[in-house]
Amino acid sequence: MTPDLLKDLNIAASESVLALGGLVLLMIGAFLGEKSARLVSILSVALLIAAAAVAATGPLGVAFNGAYVADPLAIYGKVAIYIASAVAVVLGGGWMQRERIARFEYPVLIVLAAVGMGMMVSSGDLISLYVGVELHSLALYVLAAYHRDDLKASEAGLKYFVLGALSSGLLLYGASLIYGFTGSMRFDEIAAYATANPGPGLIFGLVFLICGLAFKVSAAPFHMWTPDVYEGAPTPVVAFFTTAPKMAAMVLFARALSEGFLEAHNQWAQVLILISLASFVVGAWGGLAQKDIQRLLAYSSIANIGYAILGIAAGTEAGLQAMIVFMTLYMIDTMGFFAILLSLSRNGRPIRSIADLAGLKTDRPVTAIAITVLSLSVLGMPPLSGFWGKYYVFGAAASAGYWMVAAAGLVASVVAAFYYLRIIKLMWFDAAPEGVAKTDMAPVESQWIGWACAAFAFPLVIVGLTWLEPATRIAASGFGAG
Repeated sequence: MTPDLLKDLNIAASESVLALGGLVLLMIGAFLGEKSARLVSILSVALLIAAAAVAATGPLGVAFNGAYVADPLAIYGKVAIYIASAVAVVLGGGWMQRERIARFEYPVLIVLAAVGMGMMVSSGDLISLYVGVELHSLALYVLAAYHRDDLKASEAGLKYFVLGALSSGLLLYGASLIYGFTGSMRFDEIAAYATANPGPGLIFGLVFLICGLAFKVSAAPFHMWTPDVYEGAPTPVVAFFTTAPKMAAMVLFARALSEGFLEAHNQWAQVLILISLASFVVGAWGGLAQKDIQRLLAYSSIANIGYAILGIAAGTEAGLQAMIVFMTLYMIDTMGFFAILLSLSRNGRPIRSIADLAGLKTDRPVTAIAITVLSLSVLGMPPLSGFWGKYYVFGAAASAGYWMVAAAGLVASVVAAFYYLRIIKLMWFDAAPEGVAKTDMAPVESQWIGWACAAFAFPLVIVGLTWLEPATRIAASGFGAG
């Protein structure tokens, strides 16, 4: 190997560790068969934690002729993504064993998706952007249909794949237009050209690029796949979908726009504001009529992505930091919500309907408290963690002059509060229907993960902000300084 190649591989060490480790795990599973599911899961968790440590301690820099960027923002994103992926493996392993669908492919697919997500947050040009997006998307398509004997899961995987192919077409068309007008794939060279030669053709390509990325984060009006996929896919898979891939796509969103098209901020900010407002409306009002918990959380995720996009639309360092803070706190809240959902069942059947939560205080009071805390946090009740995420986002938007959009976000939060307060009301004030069995004994891993996330939402978030705020400030201020 040449010295330059060794240097590049050293900068991209976390992806190298995951890619090689994933192939080894795949071989272990292939040779040992289905009985290796637990072993592969344990090794996958260790591999993801090791990759997070490698990313956190690795060198900063630019590799592969500018295609790969390791800056503080990328490092922060990777650590959060790899840890969330490890938690998803833990939650999925136990659940799938209880459902008797445990196979070694589940943790391997999450590891391979993590490779793509790491590439996404470190993308330095349009080619690495597309490679990262598709590598993680292909794994997600399979995970959505992982429970192949379930018709809803198969339908979810098919819808996700077909609509994902459409979004990839939009992404590629936008990238080809940008390359055609600028003559370069690298974000820094695109930025230099856009500064000297702004034009409608380049903006047209940028709009298509934004549309493709908006699909990946399930922002309205590109959200059509989200409710059906969240309802049909296995619950631990949905827990994964709503955390790590969302963080990766939002960091990629910020990198592509702020690094490649900062001079065109006035143009793309208008598009993001429209997407953000549409996400507020769809997420807040669409969730009101939902009866399935996972489908409800799908609409909740659409609304919350609107808040995160508002931080990017600000186009400032404070806006970027606000987006990172919001996504980190949102990941913790939603992972806790899904962990608790995985711990709830009656007579071996998972609780999926909102109405089934009635009277939960009677036999699971601590879990009812945890759901209450997480519900209040996601809707933004002070001083819980969700409040601080929205505080940063709305503050950054107002400082950038978008106070009207921030006000619209506050209104959407009030509307969305209805379906979270309904859950709380059912648990604490409604009695369970007569003849309904008590909930089963909760699995240890999902119960404790849910309780831990609820404890972080409040009161530990007060302490957590003392390290989260400076860490995200460093990530935002070091953006592009690989």
